[in-house]
Amino acid sequence: MDIRVFEDNAELDVAAARLMADLVKSKPNAVLGLATGSTPIGVYRSLIDAAAKDGISFSSVTTFNLDEYVGLTPDNDQSYAYYMNQHLFSKIDIPLNQTHLPDGMTSDLEAFCQKYDAMLEDAKVDLQLLGLGHNGHIGFNEPAAELSAGTHVITLDEATREANARFFSSIDEVPTKAVTMGVGSILKAERILLVVRGADKASIVRRALTGPVTTDCPASLLQLHARVTVLLDKDAASLLATGGKEGCSNFASAM
Repeated sequence: MDIRVFEDNAELDVAAARLMADLVKSKPNAVLGLATGSTPIGVYRSLIDAAAKDGISFSSVTTFNLDEYVGLTPDNDQSYAYYMNQHLFSKIDIPLNQTHLPDGMTSDLEAFCQKYDAMLEDAKVDLQLLGLGHNGHIGFNEPAAELSAGTHVITLDEATREANARFFSSIDEVPTKAVTMGVGSILKAERILLVVRGADKASIVRRALTGPVTTDCPASLLQLHARVTVLLDKDAASLLATGGKEGCSNFASAM
């Protein structure tokens, strides 16, 4: 696992975007797994800038998002479909029919989850971008005695709903369920890029990266993946014994 710590969040955003941009530059038909929330916004902004500066085209790129709320239409400004269009898709040259998100409005969620997994198997994600929840969730895979490997419907933990309530008028508007890739689907990505910031995440960063591998902390399963790069700001990294960079992994050198 390659852990990199940044003094400045702008530098962190640029570093994450550079990894993604370099992949697309070297492999124009790359398959990207994308995340939402507050953490990736700066990454996407830097990726847009890098693409414009370097003349990188996304016209042959395919994307798959981690998750989507159940019950929010794509034009709802709190849906992840709306988020992705606002923060990335509308600002690069990717055809929208090459972007894929879970469908939280389908009448048959189980059938959709099976279809999404089949699409992921066929596409084979080259790079999966992740954030980290306060309780250790990745995607919307919440702590539990056991986890679903594939795409599935999840009842959101109250702590997760409370954390996301800042994006809504009140917690009552935060959906109670979501469709999410399973941890098994996430771990099938060729490479994983985990981006975390803030002192409020320091404890869960330490637990996820250095604690026991357990479904009580879904992100700890990333320790089982061979090609993970973790980008942290200094506050998120403050409880790590390493205090900074570890040696470069194959992921970093390959990009």
